[in-house]
Amino acid sequence: MDSSLIDIRTPELSQMDTENDKFAPPAPRTIEDTGLSVGFLADLVLKVLYFEGYISGYEVADAVRLPFKNITDRILEFLKRDRFIEVKGSSGGAYAEAAYEYVITGIGIERAREILDRSQYAGPAPVTLDSYKTAIRKQALQNLAVSPRQVRNALSHLVLSERVMDQIGPAVNSSRSIFLFGHPGNGKTTIAEAVGFMILQDEMVIPHAVEVNGQVIKVFDAISHKAISDKELNKHGLLGDIPRLDRRWIRIRRPVVVTGGELTLESLDLNWDSVKKYYEAPLQMKANGGMFLIDDFGRQKIRPRDLLNRWIVPLEKRFDYLTLQTGNVIQIPFDMLIIFATNLEPRDLVDEAFLRRIRHKIDIQDPTFDEYREIFKRVARSRSVAYEEQILTHLLQDYYVKSNRELRACHPRDILDHLTDIARFQGISPQLTRELIDQACEGYFVDL
Repeated sequence: MDSSLIDIRTPELSQMDTENDKFAPPAPRTIEDTGLSVGFLADLVLKVLYFEGYISGYEVADAVRLPFKNITDRILEFLKRDRFIEVKGSSGGAYAEAAYEYVITGIGIERAREILDRSQYAGPAPVTLDSYKTAIRKQALQNLAVSPRQVRNALSHLVLSERVMDQIGPAVNSSRSIFLFGHPGNGKTTIAEAVGFMILQDEMVIPHAVEVNGQVIKVFDAISHKAISDKELNKHGLLGDIPRLDRRWIRIRRPVVVTGGELTLESLDLNWDSVKKYYEAPLQMKANGGMFLIDDFGRQKIRPRDLLNRWIVPLEKRFDYLTLQTGNVIQIPFDMLIIFATNLEPRDLVDEAFLRRIRHKIDIQDPTFDEYREIFKRVARSRSVAYEEQILTHLLQDYYVKSNRELRACHPRDILDHLTDIARFQGISPQLTRELIDQACEGYFVDL
């Protein structure tokens, strides 16, 4: 992954985030409203009791993220009637029935073990596949639009040509696909991260899990998804402006999923856990509504052509097909800005037919001498190293012009870091001198 200047920022919630009506599934009032059968919910609750042991009705409702009244209480009553669980006391409090303490019986343990042989999922109740599709459609990425000011603000920490600046905004607003290519070290990854920052300004809701034909697909992933807590909303005075969610859903920043050389075709299909007996959503499903960056494209374990063939239909039709263990095929939305970033020659990776399906192609070229100078100044300032024009002239003349070496946006950062390492070893303050620059360049550059 190549990057020059990286600015780690935390997007702030703003009043703009709540101006438009946000998709917020209301809490279900009945079992029928959940879209799930009584049997499925009873099995889920029984598994929770099996793992947790002694637990109150309120805690059961919290574990499965469903209201206690008219839903969890009915499921508990159903299990109690079948003697799978029994009441062992009460913790008291205002909510009498919700405070009852439940424990699984011997018969219930046998039943729970039978259920666990089929699936060990015991978390928040899932939503239906149709509900998930509706949610992605109503929160489509194409509903977002960035302005020139937002683009410049997000890229302000980078030194980029006007040509690149003018290309990035329309590419992001397309909410389709971008092909970033060019020499290594010129900031393709950093640009993609900045695009992710623009997308992260907005929020959406996703389900913890999705149910399909009695099977569970776990969607929410703490690594891929950044949850927005009530505490964060309250900090910005927005908690009262945002409707309460069905708690089977979770409010997150629009996701930014990044993968590199580790990407395989298997990671793009449902991941069946043979021990836990449920599915993990593939990467592109986790990226729905956000951005999917494939960095170092062409260096994966799979051939680029195989990966591209896998995505020809999703890129064009905006939906994807996933296969269950049973052989059943389901259709899911494919709504994301997908970025392919590579420093390999495009002609060695893709053909014209595939490039036609990628909406925007952006060539990240080497910096000019003026752009290199500006990058060098910024890096020197960030390292508290006093800038000296004559030293930069020496660097450019002796290590680029005379050597016929190409400029790269990452070189100023790398050279100054090298210089700082040398100065620290010598016990002196980092400064721009011919001696330190020469030592840094001799230890950094290799003629290939």
